[in-house]
Amino acid sequence: MPVTRSVDFQQTIPRSLVHRAAVSEVFVTDLNVLGEGRFEVGAQWPRRHSFFGPRTRAFHDPMLYAETVRQAGLLIAHRAYGVPLSHGFLSDHKVYSVSEAGVATEGRPIDVVLEVSAHEVEHRGKNVGGMRLDYECFRDGQRIGTASDRWRCVSPAVYRRVRGDHFAATPFQAALLPAVAPALVGRDRAEDVLVAEAPADGTWSLRFDPDHSVLFDHAVDHVPGMVLIEGARQAALLAIGDPYALPLSVEFEFGSYVEFDSDCQLVVEADDTGSDRTRTVRVEVRQNGATAAHGTLGMRLS
Repeated sequence: MPVTRSVDFQQTIPRSLVHRAAVSEVFVTDLNVLGEGRFEVGAQWPRRHSFFGPRTRAFHDPMLYAETVRQAGLLIAHRAYGVPLSHGFLSDHKVYSVSEAGVATEGRPIDVVLEVSAHEVEHRGKNVGGMRLDYECFRDGQRIGTASDRWRCVSPAVYRRVRGDHFAATPFQAALLPAVAPALVGRDRAEDVLVAEAPADGTWSLRFDPDHSVLFDHAVDHVPGMVLIEGARQAALLAIGDPYALPLSVEFEFGSYVEFDSDCQLVVEADDTGSDRTRTVRVEVRQNGATAAHGTLGMRLS
């Protein structure tokens, strides 16, 4: 039955429900079922995080919000819709928008509440096969952001067939390319840099440390969507020449898996600065001559 209690922020939910290996990488704390296809999710943003920031003293990294939305969707899938933990998830479309005030730091952990609604729920027999989840994010009772995530899920047997020869792939198959200077993308450590030195203007190769404790917290056989979005963000920072610009809005479409065993390019085109200090940046993710994903980022200049 639906519950009417307030969401709890005292502890995180089991890490398996959000596909994380480390407890420290879980941000979601609670789930309330409000009614048919309606949910409330609690989450806490840490004062500081080894990868998500804050990138400056003034602001949390908006990608922390994106990761919170990702975790909330998985929690709802498993807890509310009974999707088995063994199923594989395929993301088709992600979008988020958050206000500058919404990611302001206060020198303490931040509690946020996501109000979530499910739409276009698909079934394969008796099992849920996919849906679209829409989100509104609240901080101290004020709405600070929205998001939407469309995904599908498949059984282990189907996933194995879909992945074929790449089923057992690991990030250690990827070539470790030379990183751009970390300061150019607002980072302190080379292992946090996801763009390689560029052979041509407007195009960078995706690179990553396969042993990164956050990006590759658990075993994966392809480049995760969050890694692609972070790579696109860093390429956008290079294109606009502002290492501390905030990606306050992001929209990404995923068309195919990005594999570890061949070069992945980030092709970037940036618009002029708008009246609100925002530059719109379009990023195409290309591999083996084809577009695997593409997205648009709204970068608020620092």
